Amino acid sequence: MLVRTYSSTVLGIDAVTITIEVNLSRGINFFLVGLPDSAVKESQQRIKAAFSNNELKFPGKEITINMAPADIRKEGSIYDLPIALGILAVSEQVQRSILSEYVILGELALNGDLRPLKGVLPIALNARKEGFKGIILPYENGKEAALVEGLEVIAVRSLKEVIDHLNGTSKVTPLALNISEQFNRCLSEFDVDFKDVKGQLNIKRAFEIAAAGGHNVILIGPPGAGKSMLAKRLPTILPPMSIDEALEATKIHSVAGKIRSGSNLIAQRPFRKPHHTISDVALVGGGGFPQPGEISLAHNGVLFLDELPEYKRTVLEVMRQPMEDRVVTISRARFTVDFPAGFMLIAAMNPCPCGYYNHPEKECSCGEGVVHRYRSRVSGPLLDRIDLHVEVTPVNYDELSSDLPTEDSLSIRERVIGARQLQLERYSVSRTVSNAAMSSREIRTYCELDADGRTILKSAMERMGLSARAYDRILKVARTIADLDNSKQIEVKHLAEAIQYRSLDKES
Repeated sequence: MLVRTYSSTVLGIDAVTITIEVNLSRGINFFLVGLPDSAVKESQQRIKAAFSNNELKFPGKEITINMAPADIRKEGSIYDLPIALGILAVSEQVQRSILSEYVILGELALNGDLRPLKGVLPIALNARKEGFKGIILPYENGKEAALVEGLEVIAVRSLKEVIDHLNGTSKVTPLALNISEQFNRCLSEFDVDFKDVKGQLNIKRAFEIAAAGGHNVILIGPPGAGKSMLAKRLPTILPPMSIDEALEATKIHSVAGKIRSGSNLIAQRPFRKPHHTISDVALVGGGGFPQPGEISLAHNGVLFLDELPEYKRTVLEVMRQPMEDRVVTISRARFTVDFPAGFMLIAAMNPCPCGYYNHPEKECSCGEGVVHRYRSRVSGPLLDRIDLHVEVTPVNYDELSSDLPTEDSLSIRERVIGARQLQLERYSVSRTVSNAAMSSREIRTYCELDADGRTILKSAMERMGLSARAYDRILKVARTIADLDNSKQIEVKHLAEAIQYRSLDKES
């Protein structure tokens, strides 16, 4: 006698349906095939204990379980529940009529309770795509799966509850969420605001430009000048996420197991701040069974690297390619997975080891050679990929003690949204999402300069020794400044301001 149940596995951030075939025949044995790992093979002991503690009969015959497709390695304890239900169905302890209509997943405790899993959202999206009626999963993951409209979500706490539902003894009410209401409510709920920042008008202007064009920023300044405080507030002025962007971000966090219990949709742009001791694999992703790294968790949001020179050189260098391509490709001998990496990089660093080089009041204790070695920890190719170099100066007492109101995040955000709308219209026929992602052809098309502009840019290139990539970056930033000014043409003032944001090039 043969019964099929369906589960799923996650490869990268996408799911693949797994067919579990359970066959009962003469003899006494248990075979589990289809490239299972140790955790999957150990499901036999968990299932036996769960059956015993719930007064269910484990068949005393030969049980053969095949997990197809057999060329995909099956990992983890997600298959406990579908295997258990397959055994119950083939031994006629549970109704099999609707079993094939659901994708089933869940780890069994020895008493039959179900434990929460990670990677549920991509599995639910794939189940809807492949035409399944619904999904049966642990109760704690129910809200996450309910983000997928048009899918019946049966969230249960135990094996006994699933059996009662399938046999019709006690039906479980499908879980439903009002996604739009929750999404709209969370769009503008922030704990921080730019109105809390005293002074620093030039930094706020740089962040407005960065947010409007999706540009990368590096902040250089002494300790206590407000670099971290400003960086934490950048997501508050970025355009609100669309529902598709929110689902994509939630999917990545789900695969990484970063969805907090009781929460589901990520409606605000992510802000990731890894410590400078992070490894290159933790930053870009990887591992034996590849998982997304910090740059993928920051997708559609902000990656903040504080104390940039303190990061290992190898960690910073592996980030260069994803910054250009907006995707991370993890290759293994048998497969390759892609993780999205469309993030804004905000980096911060002190001007020297003691932090007071060129400070207006405090004297630097570092020699010139020490300062140079400190700054050279950040490579030129990486700095070339950062559009805005911004010097942060300390805030004086008068500004700190002033009671004058400062501009809030919502006001800045409205101007940013206006500039982004111009870019959406401009790039409507291409895959470009912002000025920072313009191709070389688009730069030639949309960043034309008049004679005065070409003269200024030529002078800056020669005086500062800029690279070809820095030349493109200046034009992209100038295009964003023009968009904020609602100007179709890049004017001299826009270009001059963009050149001012290459301070590290000037110093070199």
